[in-house]
Amino acid sequence: MKKTYTLGIGGRSVNTLFGTLTRLGLGAKYRHILTVRGRKTGKPRSTPVDVMEVDGDRWLVAPYGEVNWVRNVRSAGAVDLARGRSSEHYGIEEAIAEQSIPVIREYIRRVPVTRSHWACGADSPDDEVAAQVSSHPVFRLTKVAAQPSRPTA
Repeated sequence: MKKTYTLGIGGRSVNTLFGTLTRLGLGAKYRHILTVRGRKTGKPRSTPVDVMEVDGDRWLVAPYGEVNWVRNVRSAGAVDLARGRSSEHYGIEEAIAEQSIPVIREYIRRVPVTRSHWACGADSPDDEVAAQVSSHPVFRLTKVAAQPSRPTA
């Protein structure tokens, strides 16, 4: 049975720690800071995420399900990913189940801390892994030119 994600004080503390390390360019190479415009406020929202590289493409995986960053990404259609001093702008395309299978497998293998949130394992049959996409969205990242800064009045 998969575990339900709740962000308590411990989770916020871990996110703060990982966020700080990632902003300094330290820690796991797949960890980045995702910044996306909030769907309600329009203000930039940032959180640490793990980006998987599979078959030459970069992918965002939602190991904790449809959390706020997922809803914001769907609404905005684009994200910024930063690590250390570098930042890149990406368009996003939500993946279908078949595309997601190798990405989810790689994610489960590389990010063991989230395994309890999945109802399958990295070696589960394809249909079990594909069934996870409805509760764990996967997004393909497509590099695009940075958005121009808005002039200030």
